Amino acid sequence: MPRPRKCRWVQNEPPIAYFKPRGVPMRELTEVNLTVEGCEALRLADLEGLSHQEAAGRMKVSRHTFGRVLAVARRAVAEAVVLGQALRIDGGDYAVRGRKKQLSPQPDACGAPATKLENQMSKIAISSEGPTLEDLLDPRFGRAGGFVLYDPETKKIEYINNGTAQSMNQGAGIQAAETVAGAGAKVLLTGYVGPKAFRALEAVGIKVGQDLEGLTVGQAIERYESGQVEMADGPNREQGGRA
Repeated sequence: MPRPRKCRWVQNEPPIAYFKPRGVPMRELTEVNLTVEGCEALRLADLEGLSHQEAAGRMKVSRHTFGRVLAVARRAVAEAVVLGQALRIDGGDYAVRGRKKQLSPQPDACGAPATKLENQMSKIAISSEGPTLEDLLDPRFGRAGGFVLYDPETKKIEYINNGTAQSMNQGAGIQAAETVAGAGAKVLLTGYVGPKAFRALEAVGIKVGQDLEGLTVGQAIERYESGQVEMADGPNREQGGRA
């Protein structure tokens, strides 16, 4: 069984959830995602000036986890500002302090029912060698040719090119994680994921299904929807691999 994700506590949900460059139509913008707990980490560290230890205590996570969430949040904001992209604040694994948590026989880390329906309705990104369901799943997450984004509710697919990450000498996995998160995926199906990429995916609330090489994109989706894919609790590729 995958290790439960520790809930990140926030003071309030952000009053505004979207920022974009003035005068640029939405259709011309790339969207970057900032999780709610990432926004909280920015508030505590950069606005209130708390130390990582103090801020981690507020969010009820380890100092290491706080640092990871903060680093991913800062990268998202920097990317939006420097590259002129839209910034969406949404999603993550968090609970609002003072708000009564829901109870269920098998709650997730934040107290909300972890239902099969919720998982099935999450958008899925599949690392792929091509843009169709018949193309092979690309086992290299960071160096994959691209990602097929599948919406279980509408059954529609779209293809996201991963050329930016492929051209990088280092940090391909982190860049690919940002690409997948920016597309709105909450589940990733792939072959191999390295430690840095796994931490980046974990920080933005993306669940990872690994070791799926040898399948087509469509077959990987079928396995996931039938409950045959177990979500990973850690990377399956050592640091320095080409995943």
